[in-house]
Amino acid sequence: MKLPVFVVDAFTAKAFCGNPAAVCLLENKLDEDMHQKIAKEMNLSETAFIRKLHPTDNFTQSSCFGLRWFTPASEVPLCGHATLASAAVLFNKIKNVNNVLTFVTLSGELKARRAEDSIILDLPLYPAHPQDFHEVEDLIKTAIGDTRVQDIRYSPDTRKLLVRLSDTYKRSFLENLKVNTQDLPQVENTGKVKGLILTLKGEPGGQTQAFDFYSRYFAPWVGLAEDPVTGSAHAVLSSYWSEQLGKKDMHAFQCSRRGGELEISLRSDGRVDIRGGTAVVLEGTLTA
Repeated sequence: MKLPVFVVDAFTAKAFCGNPAAVCLLENKLDEDMHQKIAKEMNLSETAFIRKLHPTDNFTQSSCFGLRWFTPASEVPLCGHATLASAAVLFNKIKNVNNVLTFVTLSGELKARRAEDSIILDLPLYPAHPQDFHEVEDLIKTAIGDTRVQDIRYSPDTRKLLVRLSDTYKRSFLENLKVNTQDLPQVENTGKVKGLILTLKGEPGGQTQAFDFYSRYFAPWVGLAEDPVTGSAHAVLSSYWSEQLGKKDMHAFQCSRRGGELEISLRSDGRVDIRGGTAVVLEGTLTA
């Protein structure tokens, strides 16, 4: 078996920043267990598999493909950065002739469209509802200790817990915060939570670029201690911060060590456009 494989840094214009994803192009059907084996071998936060939906399809001319995402540990229902990476491979390496691509996924149809030197993803927008602190107190205390918390929300659609830190903290605090992810799967083992979002209100511009909000994302329940830049988390964050700030268009920064920028625009149809850059850093052939 030989598969074309690419590694793409997403939500960045520079190599070795943003969030890396592996992208595999499937000319033929792959044995089910092989998806997970390849993802484990690639050992990135996500490996995406693009497949043809019909025998007559081809990667250059067709505009609709199947898409699945795997962490090294499990399949996930939505991954924004690996979708961005997949579109970048088709647009920029395979030279797909279409301006809009549709991906059939576990989260329904997702679209990606060209936009100058970047790509815009059309993602679902997921509401986050108020969450009683006492129900998740052990999880939060385990993760961030006595860090002051201003708001807690839960997204049942994505099983993500959103924890907003106090507005008294600055970006540097979130960037340097030590988060205990190792113990979280033992503390929260009911299946209710599959991802932890830490977020902080943005700061006005000055010596640094202005952002509307900051975040970090942790998902040890699916094998990811910390994910560098997370599109699916921003499908929740966009809903929350739009409500808090009274804005439809926002500029976000995920404060991981690699860092990543996202341009966000909420739409009237209940979805969100998330725009980001990409950099292809590796291309080759996977053999097995």
